[in-house]
Amino acid sequence: MYEKVIKRFADFFVSLFAIILLSPILLILIVLLAIANNGKPFFFQKRPGKNERIFTIIKFKTMNDKKDKDGNLLPDMQRITKVGSFVRGASLDELLQLINVVKGDMSIVGPRPLLVAYLPLYNKEQAKRHDVKPGITGWAQVNGRNAISWEEKFVLDVWYVNHISFYTDLKILIKTVQKVFKREGVSASESDTMERFMGTPKV
Repeated sequence: MYEKVIKRFADFFVSLFAIILLSPILLILIVLLAIANNGKPFFFQKRPGKNERIFTIIKFKTMNDKKDKDGNLLPDMQRITKVGSFVRGASLDELLQLINVVKGDMSIVGPRPLLVAYLPLYNKEQAKRHDVKPGITGWAQVNGRNAISWEEKFVLDVWYVNHISFYTDLKILIKTVQKVFKREGVSASESDTMERFMGTPKV
């Protein structure tokens, strides 16, 4: 009942309320990032959602598009702008995903949506992370995030899929707020600056 009905109802209205409440902050960030990124404050990318359905995620753009002499993008850490560093450090770059939640692509709580390129790399167990909608925050994010390996993240993601409940979601949200204020494990995004997932070696 919670997963199929209540969770979606709560996701929609909480996200819509949050967008309205935070609209002044969102507008300020849009202006600052537009200035820092030559008029491009938004970052769009295809990500896999529930049942591996592809959708377009929206985030604040924290890196510029500077390239080297050969036309290749510079390393991520060299492209993060000063404004972008602050936005990412405070986890404000994730706020626009509230729009994805309102649209039904995502949930407030769930496994983070990663790159489409990772889909064929998951083993059968890891692929279960796509049995539910991806989230803005999740069990892996409040239990190590970038301090743990990809394999450990996926174990935590699947644990969430098997234990989804109102209590679990509430616990994750409380832990997320605590970590944001303490600025723990918010220095990088799993699919932006962390080492890419190359698949789990078969034993």
